Amino acid sequence: MNRLIFLGTGDAMGVPRVYCDCLVCTEARTIGTNVRLRSSVLIESETEDFMIDCGPDWRRQLELRSLRFIPTILVTHAHFDHIGGLPEWADACRWTGNRGRLFAPQEVIDTILRQFSWLPGNLDLIPVDQGVQLGGWNIRGWRVNHGKNGYAYAYRLEKDGFSWAYCSDSIGLNEAEILPLHNLNLLVLGTSFYHEEAEYTTRSVYDMLEAQELVGRLKPGSTVFTHMSHDVDITYNYGLLEGISLAHTGMSLPLE
Repeated sequence: MNRLIFLGTGDAMGVPRVYCDCLVCTEARTIGTNVRLRSSVLIESETEDFMIDCGPDWRRQLELRSLRFIPTILVTHAHFDHIGGLPEWADACRWTGNRGRLFAPQEVIDTILRQFSWLPGNLDLIPVDQGVQLGGWNIRGWRVNHGKNGYAYAYRLEKDGFSWAYCSDSIGLNEAEILPLHNLNLLVLGTSFYHEEAEYTTRSVYDMLEAQELVGRLKPGSTVFTHMSHDVDITYNYGLLEGISLAHTGMSLPLE
């Protein structure tokens, strides 16, 4: 069975914020529904499992699922909350005697190597600019606007008539960037706030109100919001469009 599992659903700082006593952070410390590790997902298939992104919570995410090794990771962009776990993954490769496979666009690989020049000792870094097939999924990535943070990549995955996309870090997409998001069974979209009041030019990720406008245009079969900050309480009913849900740690969805 093909499944999507949310290992992390938080923004760059995660939830709870260490300095914060807001209601969401307090709930995360006491009850735990709103605990959010940095955003990443696991794709399980009959032939091969792989992750999208490898943030600084990578080790904890694997421990929570009793996983001891992941051979393949697809990376969206080279910001710390998406690649901070690469040294630990490389170290796991070293100690288990396995070589990991890191897939990313060439410009993302170049940035990663400027930060972690020693990774090729334990990882094969493989460009995906012309697309790639993992676990039977045909995968195509494209550059998306990440606001003040520059750019990220989104990925569209297709297999046996099922199409879904992972777009965790984006805002204000133009028509060319939106085009690959049409005709999806499932859209996973990053939304850091319900309504972000910061000056637009200082922002980097959609809020939920903006995102549901986009979803209303695209009309995917279903939508899941991820990459959420401590502004979002996933126990609250925000009255979003039908078919939109909020991701939580360990959430599992069939991809078929």
